[in-house]
Formats: sequence, C-alpha cells, structure tokens
Amino acid sequence: MHDFSCTNPDDMNYEALAKKARYYKQDEKGVATMCKIMEDMRNEAAREAAQKAELKSAKETAERLIKMGKLSLEEISLCVPALSIDELKELEATIMQLI
Repeated sequence: MHDFSCTNPDDMNYEALAKKARYYKQDEKGVATMCKIMEDMRNEAAREAAQKAELKSAKETAERLIKMGKLSLEEISLCVPALSIDELKELEATIMQLI
C-alpha cells in the first residue's frame, strides 16, 4: 500500500511498480501515453454527461406531452425519439399513479 501513496517512484519499494510509475511520470513517451489516456477518459465522461442530460431533457418533454393528453404515445415517440414506446408507457404509468 505504501507504493500506491508515493508520488515519487524513487520512494517505492516494489521495483516493477516503480519502473512503470517512472515510465508514465518521467519518460516522454510514457507522459504522452498517460496524457492520451486521461484525455480519452475526460472525453468519455463528457459524452456520458451529455447523454444523461439529453435523456433527462427527453423525459421532461415526454412527461409534459403526456400530461397535456393531446397526443398518443406513438405521436410522442415521433417528437421524442430518444425514448422508446416501452419507456413512454412506463413514464405514463408513473405519471398516472401520481395524479
């Protein structure tokens, strides 16, 4: 556990771990590799956050349309393509329980 809390590879006890840490922290290629990995992780997190926001917005829109009661679920699915008919049915059931 000591080695995992070390920021300096020279302070590590386990040589194999110290060697890898040295590569990713001090070697030019290793630093570039680590930067790429971190950038990919950041981009994936941003993509996931955008998808969650889009789904939340779609659900809110569908909920408002269901509450208005002027459109069928099939028509709502045309307006809100991010949600399937089954998801709309579940949303409608939840809304009807609250009313």
